[in-house]
Amino acid sequence: MNIKIASMSELKPIKFLYAAVAKHMKANGINQWGTIYPNGWVISKDLKGGNLHAIFKEKMCTGAVVVDSNQSTKYKDVSWTEREGKPAVIHRLAVHPDSQGKGFGKLLLMYAEQLAKSQGFTSIRLDAYMANPAAIKMYERANYSPVGQIHFPMREHPFQCFEKIL
Repeated sequence: MNIKIASMSELKPIKFLYAAVAKHMKANGINQWGTIYPNGWVISKDLKGGNLHAIFKEKMCTGAVVVDSNQSTKYKDVSWTEREGKPAVIHRLAVHPDSQGKGFGKLLLMYAEQLAKSQGFTSIRLDAYMANPAAIKMYERANYSPVGQIHFPMREHPFQCFEKIL
């Protein structure tokens, strides 16, 4: 599978990916994403910044991840291990429901780590919804360390913050 930087011309299949993932999560009792987030504005911003990397099979987007240095303001209260380095942040890692359980999430995560290293980042930060056990388990298996929790509006459960030193 090739992972590549996605372009604005691929906005439609990427929006379809995130909508399918949000619908699948909701059907499984995980009210993490919906119509408000991730939305077309957020995805377009990721694409314009060259930070959204995706897997395509024919013209369908089967997975995506965003890697940049943009941290939520809520991250300032987290007890990060690395405070002097240059952290990358992973956002919106998603795999289409039809492709889940086939290693694409792990592949995207490993790709994001290599990309961050190649760009001179010294650690990776991310957050995962506590009511999404598959995501939590994936980050734990990939040796990400839990460092605290944050809360976002309109979400019942907190988000676990993870960090990995590169």
